[in-house]
Amino acid sequence: MKKIAVICAILGFSAHLVAGDAEQGQKDAAACAACHGADGNTPLAPEYPKLAGQGAKYLAKQLHQFKNGERDNAVMAGQAASLSEEAIANISAFYATLEPQHAAVPDKYIELGQKLYRAGDAATGIPACTACHGPQGTGVDAAAFPALGGQNPQYTIAQLKAFRSGARANDNNRMMRDIASKLSDEQIEALAYYLVGLH
Repeated sequence: MKKIAVICAILGFSAHLVAGDAEQGQKDAAACAACHGADGNTPLAPEYPKLAGQGAKYLAKQLHQFKNGERDNAVMAGQAASLSEEAIANISAFYATLEPQHAAVPDKYIELGQKLYRAGDAATGIPACTACHGPQGTGVDAAAFPALGGQNPQYTIAQLKAFRSGARANDNNRMMRDIASKLSDEQIEALAYYLVGLH
């Protein structure tokens, strides 16, 4: 147990070891559906994230950080405040079982978005996104790296700009802040719209 806690601390996330029950998580997530949709695909507001198919460890990390204030969002802080460890694990497990909906990528974003995602930009020191988020954008849940494929472009744009400005600072070892600081608005937009179709 101590070894797991030390490894988690080094990687930058908490050792929350409660195994989630996806069936119970569907019930626990009833209030979440208002913004994120019953199937986790956010039908009402594109500025909200899709949660369908997101890794359970990543979701649990975000909910804990909304709850303890490490990630700043007034709406989510209120939603997470009363969640128990068990409910967080259950909700995270539930959304991880769902399928994200993808959309067609507008032609004008494919070339630049694909280049950045697959190869990065050596000239400006931007690494390939695939290293942490996988070739199909499914993330690496063991490291709590999020899935990006199918995500709402408006949400992705807002988060990359928040990392770039430092308004969002809950990334491990400043990884996303350092990368986003090198991205132009054009690159952020191309990546965000490329990701909506990635799978």
